[in-house]
Amino acid sequence: MSDHLIVEALLTGTPVPFRDGDYSAIAKRPVNGVVRIGWLGLAGDGVADPIHHGGWDKAIHLYPQDHYGWWRERKPDHPLLAAPGAFGENIASHGMTEEEICLGDRFSLGSALVEVSHGRQPCWKLDHRFGSRDVMATIVKTGRSGLYFRVLREGEAEANSRMELLDRPLPQWPIARIFRLLIGGGHKAEPDAVRSLAELPVLAEVWRDRARKLA
Repeated sequence: MSDHLIVEALLTGTPVPFRDGDYSAIAKRPVNGVVRIGWLGLAGDGVADPIHHGGWDKAIHLYPQDHYGWWRERKPDHPLLAAPGAFGENIASHGMTEEEICLGDRFSLGSALVEVSHGRQPCWKLDHRFGSRDVMATIVKTGRSGLYFRVLREGEAEANSRMELLDRPLPQWPIARIFRLLIGGGHKAEPDAVRSLAELPVLAEVWRDRARKLA
């Protein structure tokens, strides 16, 4: 298993009209050069719905580019899959997926320090963005969710660099496992695991709340 991620692109976006009066910043574009990493994420990045997006636990969204080939097989020639950013990610990376990246993992991101807080729960906006009714359901079924970081130390970063894994306190909790338990319907088979998640302070508050309800 790799002990680092290769950053293909860093991406930002601002809210624009999306559907029926809704706004979204899901359409993100690669940034050239050095990007400032603040407590709430990449400089120049915005959110349209601060209730469900952004904030301390959702400062930076990573989606593994390792999944793009799989998606292209299922959606041949879809223009969104021709370049990073299809899933609204801030970091387009290679080298590790949700099966290998664990809750609480700490990575360098340039001179910044970031920590894995939880997986990304898909919403209807992905279906609308792809013009398809099955993207959200496919993510729930397969666990190809992407994940979020919180920022522990501000800094600067740029694309075509490496994110080094610096600490792994919870190797028993890969994001894919947590996603299956809390989003993918696996909670009934492992109630003790769900109760454990509800008590893990490093897990994002919204997912701890979900774990309490499912337990």
